[in-house]
Amino acid sequence: MSLIIEKAASVSDGTIKKLSEAQQREAIEAAETFTGSLCKFTPASGAATRMFKPLFEESAQAEELLIELKKLTPIDFSLEKEKLASTPKGLLPFHRYADFVRTPFEEHLVEGAKYAKNNAGEVNLYFTVSEEHLSEFRKLADANIAKYENLFNCKYRVHFSVQDPSTDVTAYDMDGKPFIKEDGSILKRPAGHGALLSNLQQCKEDFIFIKNIDNVVKETHLADTVTWKKILLGRAVILRNKIEYALEVLRSNQPMEGVPDMLRSEFGIALGPSVSREDVYAKLNRPLRVCGMVVNEGEPGGGPFVCKEPDSTTSNQILESVQIEDKLLMKTATHFNPVDIVCCIKNSAGEVFHLQDFVDSDTGLSVEKTFGLRKAKYTELPGLWNGSMSRWNTQFVEVPLSTFNPVKTVADLLKPAHQ
Repeated sequence: MSLIIEKAASVSDGTIKKLSEAQQREAIEAAETFTGSLCKFTPASGAATRMFKPLFEESAQAEELLIELKKLTPIDFSLEKEKLASTPKGLLPFHRYADFVRTPFEEHLVEGAKYAKNNAGEVNLYFTVSEEHLSEFRKLADANIAKYENLFNCKYRVHFSVQDPSTDVTAYDMDGKPFIKEDGSILKRPAGHGALLSNLQQCKEDFIFIKNIDNVVKETHLADTVTWKKILLGRAVILRNKIEYALEVLRSNQPMEGVPDMLRSEFGIALGPSVSREDVYAKLNRPLRVCGMVVNEGEPGGGPFVCKEPDSTTSNQILESVQIEDKLLMKTATHFNPVDIVCCIKNSAGEVFHLQDFVDSDTGLSVEKTFGLRKAKYTELPGLWNGSMSRWNTQFVEVPLSTFNPVKTVADLLKPAHQ
């Protein structure tokens, strides 16, 4: 990996911002007075294979769990295990209300209406789905959109896209040769969520919310999520304005006093003493993201770190645990990445950046899996919010744990936020 990890980001050193009440109010005001366009981008192609794994074990615990789930969730457990496991999470009935149920897809419709509606009353939603389930998602959308438009007085613009097959990567056998399947063809594998960068590239709105499909709650528990989505949006609007001002200072040959300090304090970018205007301009003129981070309570996965770049500058990065060889360093991480991002992918002229220009291609992840009786290995593309956004301007903001309620296993549906 081309990045050198310096330390875990933290509130104590300011690399994770813990916003004061005044800063929260300022951000909410910036969000509520923003008059540009907004959208939500939700990766939704993942199947529920691992989600139902606790039920597939023959044990007393599995039987007890199933009894509780049948009482408290609307999922039809009479379906075959294979059917449950192969269904995308977005299509499963997660939440039971008084006289109806909602899927995660529908809960994202609800969320969109509450914090991603523009001044024209439009809610732009982008879902990336698997091609085999595209028709099911469209059917669900067609059956429900009018209902939610009436309920929330809005107009939904729902866009579906699939992962481009051209991003699939070649798998190799353990001797390093292309893995040949029984039919004589070469095994190709999806390249991970980093392949969705081209899907994100299609978003034309000014600011984009990014959130996983399974991180939803019942509407009755949504207040904190809505508040903090507005705070993250407002923070992104404020930072974008600061960047625009700094870029104008540089373009007009005014003294750039204060600009390097802004890069360091807001984005963790420490520049050398003899940095040129061109270097500062290049650091500023990039996509922007504000990333919510929750206090780590033992969740597996990645988190926020401060890294050193090949040019000796520093940057804020979201890293997966498999990217961190030093496990002692991993233990110092105080926060976890819940995938709670607001970003801007437009430049000063309102044009969308070519996002591939900001990828760290050295951060692809090696994967080893068994196909039939043979092992294969391949390298996934840099993760969407990891290496694919490595060269973005990044700010970390602490958000409350109440905004993070993913359903990683079916037992999570028993937690209060889903009841």
